[in-house]
Amino acid sequence: AQLVESGGGLVQPGGSLRLSCATSGFTFSIFDMRWHRQAPGKGRELVAGISSAGGSTNYADSVKGRFTISRDNAKNTVYLQMNSLKPEDTAVYYCNAGRVVGKYEYDYWGQGTQVTVSS
Repeated sequence: AQLVESGGGLVQPGGSLRLSCATSGFTFSIFDMRWHRQAPGKGRELVAGISSAGGSTNYADSVKGRFTISRDNAKNTVYLQMNSLKPEDTAVYYCNAGRVVGKYEYDYWGQGTQVTVSS
């Protein structure tokens, strides 16, 4: 499985970025997808998740109302639209694909993309 994040960069507070995660090597449409982040000196945090068919989403309280997760199963890609960015959103953002089938757990990760919010 391969997951490749893109779209990170440097943005001023209040600005927006759209992250993309292009995937291959597994059946994207049957996996739940998530975005996590890790800020310097902190643990990894779940930011947002979306179910395999896209009908259900969930967000960390810190990003609710500002971030939107979406997916395009035809393109095997998941997105994270980030608006009203704050300096505390600075982190490496990771894409994650997960699926549990009985006692088997499938868990794939990308390499991450840096998001820096600073003036």
